[in-house]
This record gives sequence, C-alpha cells and structure tokens, in this order.
Amino acid sequence: MHKSMLLTTALIASWLVGCAATATGPETTEDGLRKINVNGIDAVYVRPGASLGAYQRILLDPVQVSFSKDWKPQQTGSYLSLSQEDREKIRSDLAELFRTTATDVLQKGGYPVVTESAPDVLRISANLADVYINAPDTMTPGRSYNFVMSAGRMTLVAELRDSQTGQIMARVFDQRDMRNDEFLRLSTSVSNSAEARDAVRTWANILLGRLNAVRVQPTSSP
Repeated sequence: MHKSMLLTTALIASWLVGCAATATGPETTEDGLRKINVNGIDAVYVRPGASLGAYQRILLDPVQVSFSKDWKPQQTGSYLSLSQEDREKIRSDLAELFRTTATDVLQKGGYPVVTESAPDVLRISANLADVYINAPDTMTPGRSYNFVMSAGRMTLVAELRDSQTGQIMARVFDQRDMRNDEFLRLSTSVSNSAEARDAVRTWANILLGRLNAVRVQPTSSP
C-alpha cells in the first residue's frame, strides 16, 4: 500500500470497524474516490472515470494481518495467554492462506497472478484488519476441545492500483463474521482455516465477477 494512502485507509477502516462495517460510510473520500454499491461488499470506493477493463493479469502484494485490539487469546485448554510465537504463526498462516486462495480463484478465472508490473497488470494491496479468532487451536498435546458458535471475524481493507503508474482505481472494505450461527461446533485449526478460506474465496470471486463484467478482450494478431 502506498504511503500517501495509509492515513486515509486507516481512518476509513477504523470507522467501518467501529460501526460494524455498515454500508453507511462517507460518499467521497479525501483522495477523491466515490462510493458505489457492490453486492456482497460493505463499502467500495472508485476513482471517477476509472475502468478495470484493460487489466488481464494480477499482481498481489504481500498480505498484511493485524489482530483486533480486543483479542486476548489463550492457549488451548489453558488460561495462559497465547505466546508471541503462536500469534506470529497465526498471522503468517493467515497471510499465506489469503495469497494461495486468492491466487487459485483468480488464475482459474482467467487472470494469471504475476510478480512484475505491466500495462495490463492490476496491483492489489490487501490487509486483513481487526482479526479476531474465538478459539485458536494451538495443536498442543492432550488439548481440550473448544466449541463455538462463531469462528471469529476479520475485515478486508484492499486497494486496487495500476501497477505501472500507481494510480488508485478502487478501495474496498468488508467485514466477515466467520460461521456465525446458532449451533455449537468444534473449533480446530482445520475448521478455522476452512472458515477463513471461504471468506477469502468469496472476496476473490466478487472481484473476479467485477473484472469479467468490464473485461476488454485483447486484440488478436493478424
């Protein structure tokens, strides 16, 4: 994410998180982006006149993960706080899960994920903010079992930019409550990963749908 946008993104992200990511955010951001409605997403802001139609490939920046300030996890079956090492492992695992899942969805949808900028490459900088996992499974020997009605929550904060000019095309905010239902379910590292993967897959499929809706087909060679 470009430094010039960090403050704007942080302000809007914190506003959305504080309001449970409702769809009643400001109509225009300080950097001139205007709000539009996208089904399934809490808030999307786009640059007036900008189009994603010419982009045929995707460049994914390393995903940043930040935990909720209210998250005070404990070791499985214990009252001891989760170690910093375990927290960092959860952070890195979640970032890698986002990268691999989004890459899989986009590439299967016809958008190769690349590592270098080009005129047809859209750059995506994604952050997972306010991450809260209700029962993190640390896989300790002889661990007890945790049953929860919700696996937790996380908020996507993403910016879409032209990979060469750096011009911002869109900014996205969306909070997901993972598996929030009335039934108690066993929480494990496997089930938590599955819930997070489903959320990332949903985000990637929504982006894929928007890209396909405006895609400009490349001109064939004579």
